[in-house]
Amino acid sequence: MKARWVVLTILPVLLLAADNAARWWSYVQYLASDALEGRNTGSEGHRKAAEYVATQFQQAGLKPAGENGTFIQPVSFLTKELDEGQSSLALRTSAGTKMLKLGDDAAIRTVVDPAPSVDAELVFVGYGLRIPEIRHDDFKGIDARGKIAVYLNGAPGGAPGALASHYATVAQRWPAMRNAGIIGAISIANPNHMEVPWERLSPSRLLATMQLTDPRMNETQGDQIGIVWNPARADELFAGTGHTFKEIVDAAEANKPLPHFAIDARIQAKTVVKRGEVVSQNIAAIYPGSAKPNEYVVMSAHVDHLGIGPAVNGDTIFNGAMDNASGVASMIEIAQRLHETHAKTARSILFVAVTGEEKGLLGSKYFAMNPTVPAKDMVADINADMFLPLYPFKILTVYGLDESTLGADAKAVGAEMGVRVQPDPDPTRNVFTRSDQYSFILQGVPSVMVDIGNEKGSKEEQMEKDWLATRYHGRTDDVNQPLDMAAAAKFNDLLMRLVVRVANEDKRPEWNKGSFFKRFSK
Repeated sequence: MKARWVVLTILPVLLLAADNAARWWSYVQYLASDALEGRNTGSEGHRKAAEYVATQFQQAGLKPAGENGTFIQPVSFLTKELDEGQSSLALRTSAGTKMLKLGDDAAIRTVVDPAPSVDAELVFVGYGLRIPEIRHDDFKGIDARGKIAVYLNGAPGGAPGALASHYATVAQRWPAMRNAGIIGAISIANPNHMEVPWERLSPSRLLATMQLTDPRMNETQGDQIGIVWNPARADELFAGTGHTFKEIVDAAEANKPLPHFAIDARIQAKTVVKRGEVVSQNIAAIYPGSAKPNEYVVMSAHVDHLGIGPAVNGDTIFNGAMDNASGVASMIEIAQRLHETHAKTARSILFVAVTGEEKGLLGSKYFAMNPTVPAKDMVADINADMFLPLYPFKILTVYGLDESTLGADAKAVGAEMGVRVQPDPDPTRNVFTRSDQYSFILQGVPSVMVDIGNEKGSKEEQMEKDWLATRYHGRTDDVNQPLDMAAAAKFNDLLMRLVVRVANEDKRPEWNKGSFFKRFSK
């Protein structure tokens, strides 16, 4: 019966034209237009985007799954913005006190709620991680009480990607630091793995950050200061310690243990933060299933982006065409195709366009913890975030490929289409815990994120790296960039087949036996 059901329901999908990208692109063009001013969480532009998505869902015949019979789930946020002109950062050593230039030397992060004044010693704590499963503890045997921890982004050699990604999240790293008596942290990126150069990363410090208004969802309580240090200036921190930043990076690259040591220096910080409140929107809609309508395969993508920032070449708008108008457009396109082909699915498909991803996965976190359908009935999440159709689509990267039965589904669909499926090619980026599927994972829902992939050392890999270095979170991620429309159409076709396949499986998706994330099952 299972095989016959799949054939009957997947056939309309197989008959879809592979080059149908024009409509998808029209959705991207609107969502990434200047009129929406970068869709910043809680902004008027985001509200317009949410209304647009809701209207498209309605036109596709979807049922509203928000609140009070609407497509909208309101989400409330507290906002924080550093008044940099009234704030300061100084490095005090035995040689004297150096006033740091914010934006050049380092940046104060308002992702944490900084104390008005901090004066504390420093200690280098390797990666700043505690990973019980591999008996790794960067805080064991060091005097860290009352100090600011300095750490290198990354994870110890030999740590499985899932473990490293999970324990590197704020929700895991900060409690470990707090339990060690640490009062704040300075993070330094490994320059060999930076997606965005410091010169482009630094201006983002001026953008407002947010947290959910519910204090139970504040993951950084007690963190008095958060600082990001320019890797090019990192040796200023290590002067007089007998260690250099190059030595530390070289050890990380060679998968050798990092040293741990006291730093004979203090950070003196003064911060003034401007605070506010905003309400933003998640958008939720249901394509009803026929056999198991009360079970839901979630398809998610984030509608928000970064809004407006300082002008670069006269352009102030972060349009976010690929990040992530592309993924939201894919959801709309798939909803329209399901409607037009009258495709029947056993389970319902729950389309969720979330807000606040750029603020720390906050909209998806809120939805996953406060779903508008029974939590126990969400059987899977398939997330689309910045899939980058830069070149022909021959390889599918599935983040979480080996964690659940969804990986086998992805491989089966890839085989149907002649697309090779691969796992995360660079676990050091922690992608699996940096996008919205992770919010569902923490609630026990088997989840994956899918992306157009490439081979290591290929020209396609270099194209992706160049895009990240020049366009990611920049003003040129707009509708004027060159894209491979056939790749986008093929990706959307694969994504639809995958969603439909999972919706039609007899069994609910399950975590694989050896998956680290199985522990979150409920």
